[in-house]
Amino acid sequence: MRAAVEGVIRVVVGGITQPRGFSAAGVACGIKRRQAGAPPALDLALIVADAPVPAAAVFTTNRAVASPVIVSRENLARSGGRVKAIVTNSGCANAATGAAGMRIAREMAEIAGDAVSCPPEQVLVASTGVIGVPLDIEKIRAGVGAAAGVLSVDGGDAAALAIMTTDPFPKSIAAVLELPEGTLTVGGMAKGSGMIEPRMATMLGYLTTDARVEPAVLAGALRRVVDLTFNAITVDGECSTNDSVFALASGESSVAITRDDDPRLIEPMLAVAGHLAREIVRGGEGATKLITVRVTGAASHTDAWLAARTIANSPLVKTAIHGGDPNWGRLIVAAGRSGAAFELTHASVAIGDVPLFVRGVPHDDRSDAAATVLQEATVTVSVDLGTGGSHDATMWTCDFSAEYVRINAEYRT
Repeated sequence: MRAAVEGVIRVVVGGITQPRGFSAAGVACGIKRRQAGAPPALDLALIVADAPVPAAAVFTTNRAVASPVIVSRENLARSGGRVKAIVTNSGCANAATGAAGMRIAREMAEIAGDAVSCPPEQVLVASTGVIGVPLDIEKIRAGVGAAAGVLSVDGGDAAALAIMTTDPFPKSIAAVLELPEGTLTVGGMAKGSGMIEPRMATMLGYLTTDARVEPAVLAGALRRVVDLTFNAITVDGECSTNDSVFALASGESSVAITRDDDPRLIEPMLAVAGHLAREIVRGGEGATKLITVRVTGAASHTDAWLAARTIANSPLVKTAIHGGDPNWGRLIVAAGRSGAAFELTHASVAIGDVPLFVRGVPHDDRSDAAATVLQEATVTVSVDLGTGGSHDATMWTCDFSAEYVRINAEYRT
């Protein structure tokens, strides 16, 4: 159970430069393919702190790990968790590119470090896009130079555009917490639309704050927040080679955080990361519906998440919801095969506020009402596992459409 925060959190229009102490830029450097008749797409983002600041990150658990992830892990360790910049390119993942890819990822850090006057170990690196394609370091060099020349506290919007690949829209937000001891702000941006089931898919997330917090405490807080947000979403059950969530803390606020469970930091971070995570799902490839999956009555914390993840990833559940079919049996089957403790004779299922299966008894006479609920763009499905347990979990997913198939069938061509 989370501790309550004393102040009032206001979610505001903004992004990674909303907290004091940060600037950003997004530029076009020719990595993304240019569409006929369209201007060059933004494809390189630079986030810079006024000085080296406490930093933390959570990375993909995929063993097919991309070079930028390896380099960022190394640089966090070498710098003692103090970073001045994050450089990101879109259009090329620099994954499965061998020794040449590692050299390029390290050179990206060196180029950005030179541009913002810091050693390369104080630069984190991220890439997103097609796997197995060489990344053109000369384009990176030109892009970093251009981005460094236009860094601004107003550059967050351009940076949010520059990290996108198949995303239908940019994702950024900020939260402000007013406290007696001062104001604490958290800003964020993210990208992701397909290959999404982070498990820390091509997902990248960035959080900034002006809180005064040491790297180890920030790292613990970030892990807590990621588990409840970016690790609680899925589009297609695919964990990418490049998944990364970064956090930087400028210390410009008078609010000092000394514990990684302090709600003064956790709650505004959850507000920002939760919004970004749900927006990733809402903008999932081919998605037409944002689906909240709620599991209750679980015998353990692990069982609750296991069942929620299985339901959220089920192609049969996702296609039924896309088609407006209130097929509660698919939810039961997914829960039953999840590996979580499950008691069919005591289990229940609801779509929205319409109970379709109650303690082992079907109520198909309510199907029309449930079908009406499924016409909405935002849908909640609830499953009680029937064990009498007190544990629960919530995940977010989206429907599967023919458009998802088209996008991924044509991704490289």
